[in-house]
Parts: sequence; C-alpha cells; structure tokens
Amino acid sequence: MPKLLIVDDEADVCEFAANFFRKRKMDVKTAQSGEAALESVKSEKPDLVLLDIRMGGISGIQTLAEIKKIDKEIKVIMVTGTRPEENESYRECISLGACGYVHKPLELRELEVVVMTAIKPEGKVQ
Repeated sequence: MPKLLIVDDEADVCEFAANFFRKRKMDVKTAQSGEAALESVKSEKPDLVLLDIRMGGISGIQTLAEIKKIDKEIKVIMVTGTRPEENESYRECISLGACGYVHKPLELRELEVVVMTAIKPEGKVQ
C-alpha cells in the first residue's frame, strides 16, 4: 500500500485530501507544518509527499530541501495558490527535486492523476 504524506497548515485541506486518498487504498498521514513533516518523513518513510509551499514556520521550499537531504528517493509534489509562470518558486522547487506541481483550490481529478502517476512503479503497467 503506497504511503502518502499530506502537508498543509490548513487542517481542512489536509483532511479533505487525506480522506480522498484513503478511499483509494493509500496509507495517508498528515502534517500541518514543515517541522512536523520532517519528523513524519523520518518515522513514516512515505513514498510521496504533497507539500504546500506557503506555511508558517519553515516554508514548503525549505521543507522540500530538507526532505531531499533525508531521502532523495521520496517523491514530492508541491501545492501552490499561484501558477508556475507567476513566481520564481516553481523553478526553485523543480531544481530541488520536486516531481510535480498542483494548484489550489485542489481539483480532485487533477490531484488524483498527478499522485497516481507519481507513485506508479517505474515500467509497470497498473
């Protein structure tokens, strides 16, 4: 069962996405700060992290950099309220190893496609 960590400082966003993916047979954990996310990455070893860029405390970009120091293999999809072409953070996230980018408000169909594509084992047909 794939392990997914959802990181957002808005509890309702975490729970909304978590419930959606639990129904798709995923082991889902949530964190509401970058600091909590890093602890969860160390203890839970998720396959994929959905990570909000703007949070209190350490930012999503800083959290991404730290996750990659812990384990380069963990896939991270960034969540943002702005379009990639509207800010510099997109290029920074990609250079730090993010494998995708989704926009708020979260559209479940788009989110499902991005997440399921990211967790699909390489070279295997599901």
